[in-house]
Amino acid sequence: MAFSLFGSSPLAAQAARSQEFVPIKEIHDGIVVLDSGGLRGVFMCSSTNFALKSHDEQMAILSQFARFLDSLDFSVQLFVQSRKLDIRPYLATLEERYYAQKEELMKLQVREYINFIRSLTENSNIMSKHFFTVVPYDPPIATTLPGLGSLAKPSSSTTSQQAEALEQRDTFEEFRLQLEQRMDVVASGLAAAGIRVTQLGTEELIELFYQEFNVGELERPVQLTS
Repeated sequence: MAFSLFGSSPLAAQAARSQEFVPIKEIHDGIVVLDSGGLRGVFMCSSTNFALKSHDEQMAILSQFARFLDSLDFSVQLFVQSRKLDIRPYLATLEERYYAQKEELMKLQVREYINFIRSLTENSNIMSKHFFTVVPYDPPIATTLPGLGSLAKPSSSTTSQQAEALEQRDTFEEFRLQLEQRMDVVASGLAAAGIRVTQLGTEELIELFYQEFNVGELERPVQLTS
């Protein structure tokens, strides 16, 4: 599935040139395919209230996490995404409640509450954090996979090109199997340390990369009209 990391603003054409520096060919079935032919899977991880644990519990978590890292024979990337809290969906819900109110007193209270929440989030700079683990698989021999669209739909009906397309798809499936085996190892190790994980699908990965490259668009305030 092909996608654009940049929005549709007037500068989109110029910004699209920057996408040439992003080593992502495409995202398919929840797997990131790099230009180099490598594959990447991404887990979203839960957080742990480590400071609220007892000393023994903290030592147990650290020990289990250390054992998990020592058991790996491949590298993983731990990534923390920190963003200013996006309160717009909540404000939009409150705005619907505001217009649904029939009594003027209730409308006034809802309006004041909306202004209070907006002021609190703007002045306090409240942040939201999400935690991710990136699991890689790079083929032992440098292999550049073609776009998966070309794998599914050969450009020619000749027998040789169809056979080549099938061979390329088999190669991709082999690489994906290797990646999934690694992801199972990582998921089991993190679960043993008390960390829940969820693999990101195609849509979630697209949203993740879009947020990374379009931060400004995601921070536009919601205005309440009277």
